[in-house]
Amino acid sequence: MTAHQTAPAPKAAAELAALTERLDADGIIGLPGAFSRDWVRQLGEDIDTAFAEARARPDGAVGRGPNRFYVEIHPEQLRGFTDLVTHPWITAVAEAVLGPEYRIVEVGFDVPLAGAVDQPWHRDFPMPAETARERRLTSLAVNVTAVDTEPDMGPFEIAPGTHWDSGSAFEHGMFPPREAWPRYEELAVRKFPQMGDISIRSALTLHRGTANHSAKARPVLVLGLDAPGAGNDERHDTAVTKRFWASLPESVRAHLHCPVVDVLTPITQKHTIEGLVMGT
Repeated sequence: MTAHQTAPAPKAAAELAALTERLDADGIIGLPGAFSRDWVRQLGEDIDTAFAEARARPDGAVGRGPNRFYVEIHPEQLRGFTDLVTHPWITAVAEAVLGPEYRIVEVGFDVPLAGAVDQPWHRDFPMPAETARERRLTSLAVNVTAVDTEPDMGPFEIAPGTHWDSGSAFEHGMFPPREAWPRYEELAVRKFPQMGDISIRSALTLHRGTANHSAKARPVLVLGLDAPGAGNDERHDTAVTKRFWASLPESVRAHLHCPVVDVLTPITQKHTIEGLVMGT
């Protein structure tokens, strides 16, 4: 554990089993105080820098609704990348759910700005065949808030347990019909993570960003993890330079299957979600 990590891995097999059982039941678990506030302040600085750079070029940031953006970045744009992907709580859950050969396929962040509106209920991609057939998760999303979340900042809202909904009636396999929304609203839990808290969730769990009535942005880091063969890496363009690759511990390189290049190319976001562009 580094000096920036303040919460350890599960201490016993029973504790890890309880976490994975809760993830299986709810589609989301959280760990308060996983990182120090100083580490998160640095994360926020790196997100601000990357966001300004992305918005200054065509297709650098993709809209996820009015005044809401998503930006994919390369790992070395985060000074704390290694701290994040080696956090023992994250690695323990990833190995337990996705297997010891899980892959790091995405690093990015969502930024709901002032004036962001309620998103429609959605999942981030259609249910994979393996999940439908075997009731097995093939990917996980780690979220790290860069700010203390307050009620007027458009908190993340999630409907626990809905990651197992078949989605056969969902538009594009992602958007449930409006007549189904009352069920999600009844199940809905709003999350108010503070700086240092992290969560791990299935992106199949029905969720939405809510309206940001404040004057503040609410940036959230996203780390995408796949089981081997899940295929989400096809939506992303993660790469590292040779110098950065050489600086990584072998425990990280083993999970980072991406091009190693001389010079990084700014990412043009592929993973657009058309149904989110207009919000609700």
